[in-house]
Amino acid sequence: MSKENLEMRGHLVISLDYEIHWGVFDNKSVNEYRKNLENVNEVIDRLLELSDTYGIKLTFSTVGFLFAKNKTDLVNYLPTQKPTYTLNKLNPYDLIDSNGNNEYEDPFHYAYSKILKIKHNGNHEIGTHTFSHFYCHALGQTIEQFNEDINAAINIAQPLDIKISSIVFPKNQINPNDDIDKPYLKVCKKYGITSFRGKEKSFIYNIHSSKKYRNLFIFKAMKPLDAYFNITGTNTYNLKAINKNSIIFNIPSSRFLRPYNTKLKLFEGLKLRRIKKAMTYAAKHNEVYHLWWHPHNFGTNIDENFKNLETIFKTYQMLNKSHGFQSETMTSLTEKFNKTRTHD
Repeated sequence: MSKENLEMRGHLVISLDYEIHWGVFDNKSVNEYRKNLENVNEVIDRLLELSDTYGIKLTFSTVGFLFAKNKTDLVNYLPTQKPTYTLNKLNPYDLIDSNGNNEYEDPFHYAYSKILKIKHNGNHEIGTHTFSHFYCHALGQTIEQFNEDINAAINIAQPLDIKISSIVFPKNQINPNDDIDKPYLKVCKKYGITSFRGKEKSFIYNIHSSKKYRNLFIFKAMKPLDAYFNITGTNTYNLKAINKNSIIFNIPSSRFLRPYNTKLKLFEGLKLRRIKKAMTYAAKHNEVYHLWWHPHNFGTNIDENFKNLETIFKTYQMLNKSHGFQSETMTSLTEKFNKTRTHD
């Protein structure tokens, strides 16, 4: 494919924060969120089947804990320096002793066989969501602890012959333009990670610039409203324009795919219309549209969620035929753009 043809294409990226209970343990117990959590394996199976049907590539940004075969295996990979969060409820290491021994006893904290299934599918990427669902903006943690966390994430994936090349920071706690966050990106680069999912460009999605607003009701309401009504625009990106001086490649989020909500079912059409219009804009203007969610979001109202997702995938298929819109993983897109930059 020529450089000219590559640059004329728009791209769809879908990243999934694959975490099961490790992503919500500080707010919800297993029993409080059981239905969503216990259906994650079914959701993963259906995601693989549907994405294969429509030629979609997925990036599974996976918490390192999930790679363990059993508790002994997990303990063997634990870093020496663990996060010293000021709020101890953020510390996942306190849960390990009380968890089951393996995924058959405890499907909420292990996913070894499902990770293997994703790998053997061959169409998708397994990236990292850090080893322990590490919070980079939480008080008390240090860059040295983050370094050990990422090293553990790389190491636990190696026996499965999985090379970690992309990262999604838990809670999207990263700002590439903040000097405080740059050392975290440098750690990622040191371990061979080449891309991350940045935040949307609008201030309502930016942790740092919106501190003085986030306790206001209007600010809290703007994010969910933006899913249904055009408040912040398409959130599509020309990656060459935003990655001129990046430490690692930034592929910002365009939209969090909110799960089906029975109370808001009359607005589902607006949500899908907003996504499809932005995808179409990206396809027509040779930009990137980055959709993301958590597999556990689909754990209730599964059929309705997959019906919505298939609508999105059908739009992709149409745009692929009409505009050459391409589905890529975070790493495959990074590799494509790096090839164009070497010829500039």
